[in-house]
Amino acid sequence: MTDETLYERLGGRESIATVVDSFYEKVLDDERVAGYFDGIDMERQRIHQTQFLSAVTGGPVEYTGDEMASAHDHLDIAPEEFEAIATHLDRTLAEFEVSEDDREAVMDAVYGYEEAIVTAR
Repeated sequence: MTDETLYERLGGRESIATVVDSFYEKVLDDERVAGYFDGIDMERQRIHQTQFLSAVTGGPVEYTGDEMASAHDHLDIAPEEFEAIATHLDRTLAEFEVSEDDREAVMDAVYGYEEAIVTAR
C-alpha cells in the first residue's frame, strides 16, 4: 500500500491545473451549464477550482475561496446541472487516465459538496 495522497497520485498542482483547464473547456461548450460562467473571470475560476481540487485531494493547499453555499446560493443550480458538471469532471479525469479508484475518490469529494451547491430544488 502506498502512502501517497490522492493529490500526489493525481500528479500534484500542475497536473490538476491541466485537468481543470480541460474540464472547463467541456463545461463552457455545454449549453446546459455554460451560462453560469458568463461574465466570470475564467482565469480566476480555474485557479480557484485547481485550489479546491488540490485541497480536497489531500494536497498541501488550503482552499481560500468563498464558502461553497454562499458562493453558489444565488445561482439556482439544479440537480441535473450539478450532475452535468460532475460528469464533465469525471470524463476529464478518465481522459487523463486517472484510475477508476482515484476518480471515484475525487468524485466522492465533489459530491460531498452537492447539497451546498445545488440550490434549485
